[in-house]
Amino acid sequence: MELVELEHHPLAGKYPVRLPVWWCRTGESGPHPNVDGCTGKRIVLRFEKNFGRIERIFAKLMRAPHELRRPLLDKNSVLWELCNGQRTFAEVCQHMNATFHEEVSPVVHRTQAGIQVLIGLNVMKFVDSPQEVQWETIPGIVPHGQNLLNEVAFEADVEVRNGD
Repeated sequence: MELVELEHHPLAGKYPVRLPVWWCRTGESGPHPNVDGCTGKRIVLRFEKNFGRIERIFAKLMRAPHELRRPLLDKNSVLWELCNGQRTFAEVCQHMNATFHEEVSPVVHRTQAGIQVLIGLNVMKFVDSPQEVQWETIPGIVPHGQNLLNEVAFEADVEVRNGD
């Protein structure tokens, strides 16, 4: 299917890229494009919780977890894997369309909306070229300034693959 509206889209030549955040793959492989770095597994993001002084007291009393886990759904997981800073928005749209067909129609709008949600979570952004990416985008890396434990209580695949 030809993606006509993609030619003149303002983001077509931009590169969506993951920001520093701890992430992993988990579960079984689902639908995914046959490109480096894409497995179709579910993506889980982990964030350190920052409590205020009073919140910290209540968190300790309630034995609240010190981290937030955010599992992504199947299509957003594939989108996350595709957005490694090496593929343009146009390429990401083409891979999403080839993988999910009508499920992501209209693909340009739905892909942009998915990326905008991740941008709103402060875990993704657009850059003009791959050379602008000066940070790690691979799984299992604790970002600078966060104190996440290396051990996780679930099956986490943090193996680095070509294309991560």
